[in-house]
Amino acid sequence: MSHKQAQPTRYELHPQLAADTHPVIALALCELRLMDDSNYPWLVLVPRVPNAHELIDLDSDQRRQLTEEIDLVSRLLRDQFRPFKLNVAALGNLVPQLHVHVIARFEHDPAWPAPVWGRVTAKPYTPEALVDRINALREGLLL
Repeated sequence: MSHKQAQPTRYELHPQLAADTHPVIALALCELRLMDDSNYPWLVLVPRVPNAHELIDLDSDQRRQLTEEIDLVSRLLRDQFRPFKLNVAALGNLVPQLHVHVIARFEHDPAWPAPVWGRVTAKPYTPEALVDRINALREGLLL
């Protein structure tokens, strides 16, 4: 007798994403969240689609909307931080819920030129810096 775990029928944020990020704003498709690592301007888009693990789990309209939101967030980071490079990635090896990282990278950042994962210890935001960063991001989106 198989005891399959029931798949959620509504969107729920993965506990690891909830623990590692802070909410910024709800976009049309995604929750926009700030990674709690002040080493880099690092945003995470999480589509509010139940059971989405891969891009192919989204329908064509959702994929188009996700692309628009990646574009929006990439432009926000470019305009606010003037990075050398933007890294955009949907890996999901540790957190299976579909999410897309958009990270502003600089030649002087602590992991440059390597990927950010596992290079240096995350540097959580201070409460004041967190409020300032989230407010600046929200303002940048509303302009």
